[in-house]
Amino acid sequence: MQAVLTNNVKTEYNLDQTLERLFNDLDTADNMTKNAIENDIVRFGSEAADFLVNKVRTAKGAQRGVAAMSLIRIGEDSIKPLKEVATKDMNFQWIANYLIREISGR
Repeated sequence: MQAVLTNNVKTEYNLDQTLERLFNDLDTADNMTKNAIENDIVRFGSEAADFLVNKVRTAKGAQRGVAAMSLIRIGEDSIKPLKEVATKDMNFQWIANYLIREISGR
């Protein structure tokens, strides 16, 4: 459970459930809404990295693209989870390496 303070009101939420809802909305979203959803996802920052790495591994289409782009936009905090999964999943290594290069600018 995560907690967020908004207008002096503490709200509890489950990050994975929140992210899953956002990703499910991508399936029927227009481009403007997809961009807004991606921005919402990126605001979670490093807390969302593990979820996003898993999405890149398992999702297809718009969901996979938004997950990958979100990891790139989150930046350096995405590298460690990408490397961890890549060492365990040989089929994921090239994807992780590509995303890490995009993050690092190399």
